[in-house]
Amino acid sequence: MKIAILGIDGYIGYSLANHLMKRGHSVYGLDSGIRRARVEEIGGDSLTPLPSIYKRGEYLYNTYGDRYLGISYRNIVNCDYNININPDTIVHLAEQPSAPYSMKDSYHAVRSQGDNVLGTLNLLWKMREKFPKAHLVKLGTMGEYGTPNCDIPEGRIPAQCLGNSGAYQCLCSMSGLLFPRTAGSFYHLSKVHDSLNIEFACRNWGLCSTDIMQGVVFGLEGENEQELTRFDYDEYFGTVINRFCVQAIAGIPLTVYGAGGQTRGYLPLKDSLHCLTIAIENPPKEGEYRTFNQFENIYTLNSLADTVVRGAKSLGIDASIEHIENPRNEEEHHYYNPDHQKLFDLGYVPTTDIQGEVTTLISKLLPYKDRIRKAVIYPKTKWR
Repeated sequence: MKIAILGIDGYIGYSLANHLMKRGHSVYGLDSGIRRARVEEIGGDSLTPLPSIYKRGEYLYNTYGDRYLGISYRNIVNCDYNININPDTIVHLAEQPSAPYSMKDSYHAVRSQGDNVLGTLNLLWKMREKFPKAHLVKLGTMGEYGTPNCDIPEGRIPAQCLGNSGAYQCLCSMSGLLFPRTAGSFYHLSKVHDSLNIEFACRNWGLCSTDIMQGVVFGLEGENEQELTRFDYDEYFGTVINRFCVQAIAGIPLTVYGAGGQTRGYLPLKDSLHCLTIAIENPPKEGEYRTFNQFENIYTLNSLADTVVRGAKSLGIDASIEHIENPRNEEEHHYYNPDHQKLFDLGYVPTTDIQGEVTTLISKLLPYKDRIRKAVIYPKTKWR
């Protein structure tokens, strides 16, 4: 397949490009470098050293030859870019990925929603005009759903609802409609708007799309220094397990927000690459909008913190846990039962040893201990 990755320089994008070309696919990339600039803006930096986008392009060309189709350095929000191939698949990762960043102030909220919603709208129009047969794989988030006091289906309300016996038995008059979203930040709301716009484009124009509602990703991928993805650990761009692991290495107590009962879906980065590849290699039919809930399993913050402490201890690191005032406006004890069967049906075999994954991650990060900037880890942005 010919695959265009928008956001190829990002945490998932660069690893996905290497993964897909190793499988024999051809990859073209587009990236503006905004992720690097925004991490620098808040005083952070990737824990892993990052070569320039140009150096990464040179590595991809030297490693994969004609499977690497080049990179354009453009911003999709401005619509002043071209996808210089006729892609079978467009993987859209080119969005502002941080909920805390979107809650910092009005300027950052507007940047988050403007970049994400307008960038996706521009892409949909470009697909309609130039690539109507391409498969759009869009990275969304499980955070679109929020934490409703009911089971969460994969995208649409099912034909039958759970009865008191626990079996599907009650016919639902709203079946087939998109499941209601209850986003918890302006970032998550931008993803909700994306989902609605993409579903409309599929229904109205006959485009086809897979909307990936992804859980929280953690981990570090790369077979050598040139392949290493970026690794953020600050309060804005560092996902919680990644941040916990860095805190353990740095000798900082793991900061659990509030009571720690917040429950979400999580998966290692290598599982994210596996799931995205499954979606790419098993496209929907023309005009179809489908949703995959993408995660390995659900965990509480408390259980994850305990997992990191155990992993650190096995490596001779004495780590501790500190519960701090929750800067976010979220329920800390809640019902959470999302469905995620579709990817399993297509062959997803999850990495279920989260303890082993976390311990391995800590060991991978230890060589970069001296690069940790402790000042960017503790949360400063209040959501209330």
